[in-house]
Amino acid sequence: MIVEILCIGTELLSGITLNTNAYWLCSEITNVGGVVRRVTVVRDDLSEISSAARESLARKPNILITTGGLGATYDDITFEGLAAALGKKVVLDSRAVEMLKKSYARHKLHYELTESRLKMACIPEGSTPIQNPVGSAPAIMEQADSISIFCLPGVPSEMKTIFKEHILQRIKKSVGKFVAEELNYNTRGLTEAMIAPVLIEIVKSHPKNMIYLKTHPRGYYRKKTPQIKIQMISRGDNEKEVKNRLAAISKVIEKEIVKRGGIIC
Repeated sequence: MIVEILCIGTELLSGITLNTNAYWLCSEITNVGGVVRRVTVVRDDLSEISSAARESLARKPNILITTGGLGATYDDITFEGLAAALGKKVVLDSRAVEMLKKSYARHKLHYELTESRLKMACIPEGSTPIQNPVGSAPAIMEQADSISIFCLPGVPSEMKTIFKEHILQRIKKSVGKFVAEELNYNTRGLTEAMIAPVLIEIVKSHPKNMIYLKTHPRGYYRKKTPQIKIQMISRGDNEKEVKNRLAAISKVIEKEIVKRGGIIC
């Protein structure tokens, strides 16, 4: 299950807003066995959005998720950008209008459906609106050949709720049974370069995506002894195999740490 994420918002590229949506989505998708292949961030610019969407669709992920740009203001143009990428028009969708009304009623807001508010119900022709159970702007689902596209709001609480209700189970079902086990070693006297050849050989000897090995520098102990954390994750659909794989890898790494003059703290 290959997923790409397209985050839209000038504020994400100007240092105003931290892109916590991408971090959260990557974590949720990875934890159930999906693979996030790429995260792209673009400004609120029609040509940039449509170009990024076309590029992503050309790589044919199973799912493309966009976040941001679904509101009522002039710079909320995600639907227009996606429509341009798909060669479609945006149209006022009666289902999306009813979802807007339902959202306002839920919050006891007696808003007139002005042109700006109805903008949130103008979606790519043929797409399916999704009720926003937290905010106002509907999300959408679109199908482009074998690729499922979901456009989610940028407000984290809204994005998370819609993702959990409409996308997470789809990923779980596609992946099937998934198990992951993690083990970390904090070491002293070892640098990344010293252990790198060992990690390369281990990764080469296992199927792609079954293991994840990563070193994280942790500065220096008493200003002169290097410290790193070695992260090991074993993945698969068989719990026993996952555990045995992690145990075998850890034995090799323990031996090599000592051999290279390091210690496990």
